[in-house]
Formats: sequence, C-alpha cells, structure tokens
Amino acid sequence: MRLVILGGTGSGKGTQTARLSDRLKILSISMGDILREGIAAGTELGQQAETYVSKGELVPDSLMIQFVQQRLQQPDVSDGWILEGYPRTAFQAEELDFLLQKIKQKLDWAIYLKVSEAIMTERALGRGMADDRVEVIERRIQNFQEFTVPILEYYDYCQRLLTIDGEQSPDAVTQELMSKVS
Repeated sequence: MRLVILGGTGSGKGTQTARLSDRLKILSISMGDILREGIAAGTELGQQAETYVSKGELVPDSLMIQFVQQRLQQPDVSDGWILEGYPRTAFQAEELDFLLQKIKQKLDWAIYLKVSEAIMTERALGRGMADDRVEVIERRIQNFQEFTVPILEYYDYCQRLLTIDGEQSPDAVTQELMSKVS
C-alpha cells in the first residue's frame, strides 16, 4: 500500500503516520525528518532547503521533488510506504504521480486530516519543537491554506482522497483510517 497523509501543522500527521506504518507494516517516510536530516548532515540539498525551513517557508518544489525521488528509489520502500509532509502543492502532487509512474508504483490514497486553524496552532505550540514559534506556525498555516488545499481538489478529482476528522481523539482517527484503507 502506498499512501500520502496531508494536513496542516499540528493535525496529527506524525502520530497517524506512525500508527498506520505499524499496523499496515509499511515504511513511514516523513519529509520533515528527511529535510531535518539533510540540513543536519549538511548535504547540498539540505543546505539549499535550510534557508526556507528556518523561516517557515515552503521548500521550493524543485528541491522537494529531488528529496522525494532520492528516497523513493531506495530498496526499503519496495513493499509500500506512507509519505507524511509531501506533497504540499498541487504541482508536487502531479510530480509525485509522474515519479510513481516512472518507477512503476501507484498511490493508493491521499489521506487528509482535517482540523481547524485554532486546533493546528494549539497543537503545534504544545509540541515544544525548536521551530514551533508563533510566527512560524502562523506562516505554516497560511502556506497550508494557500498551497496545500488545492491538493485536496486534485486528489478528490482523481478519486483518491479520504477526508478524516482530525479533531477526534488519536485512537478514533486511527480506527477510522484503518476501516477505510484496509
């Protein structure tokens, strides 16, 4: 099974990705982790991405596509995966489909964890991560509204969108997800 999980900052993507990965026995791929690892390692792509991440800006599509392509061509993803934090623009969603076609894979579902802006802010501030400052969180929410919401229309049109109420308890979200994807 190949899945992407979408939602704003603090929507529960990380929690649900980990749970689905464990229950479906597929690899979890977090774009946030890949970006942080690339930045920490000082890779060329990581250095280019750092200037955007530090300001709460979206990393340009051309860089993100390179990160994804590198990751999806590694042998440990051959049995399936769940991609968290990518795609974040409609262009990235289309590019992901092109990439998957090229490497002979197919996306099964795009899962959208729907939560209000107030919940996104509250949850993100509660995480205590270094880059979870109010101004950065507000910028992420603005970017989500501007860039990510069109992805929902794309996946809905492709009949691959599952919308889940992300304001439920984490266990209820997981139960609903498992009933719809398995």
